[in-house]
Amino acid sequence: MNNSIQPQQIREYLDDEAERNLRRYFGDDPEDFFIGGTFERFAGGGDRPEVANRLTAEDIVAVSMLGVQVPGETAREILVLRDGEFSELLSLIPVDIDMWQDEAEAALVPGSAAAELSERLSAIEGAGWVTAAKLLARKRPRLIPVNDRVVRKAFRDSEEFDWWAALRGVLVADPSLVEEVKALRAKAGLGEGISVLRVIDVAVWMKDHPRRRLRTKTGH
Repeated sequence: MNNSIQPQQIREYLDDEAERNLRRYFGDDPEDFFIGGTFERFAGGGDRPEVANRLTAEDIVAVSMLGVQVPGETAREILVLRDGEFSELLSLIPVDIDMWQDEAEAALVPGSAAAELSERLSAIEGAGWVTAAKLLARKRPRLIPVNDRVVRKAFRDSEEFDWWAALRGVLVADPSLVEEVKALRAKAGLGEGISVLRVIDVAVWMKDHPRRRLRTKTGH
């Protein structure tokens, strides 16, 4: 299937409303708080050197902030029974590169360590593709974007849609998009600790998700 998207499809989400939504989502107003705003950097981030190549209980907590509940048996399989297997795959996925860089191409193609880890996590009972996608985004926030049903519906409502390929393709084809997202991030008062990919994800989610206008303690 054709996984390409057009730059304008991303730009539709990078408007003045996006700035307001980002401020709201990552803000600390107790009356309008989104716990998902702490996902990427919770406990120092899943990509910090001492844990970058290991799935941890902190990562399980972090994905719960995006509405993912990991059953106890599933967590045990991920963190204990298959810890070595998943750590080996993580060690093969680069940490300090961005999705749009040349080096990222090989890291994201079918058959790569990232794709293999995604498939293995998705196959675990009680996990699934959304949990796998959010765990990978937690471990490699500059390289791998959050993926879920909101994103899929926004760009291509199909189980065959490859969000990694689509987003990387459009960011490579139009490098000015990256600069626009960085500018939006700065206007919203966010630091570089929030990745470009996460800014795009939140801009999409806040505009398209039906719960976005509710005051809530749960976020995406």
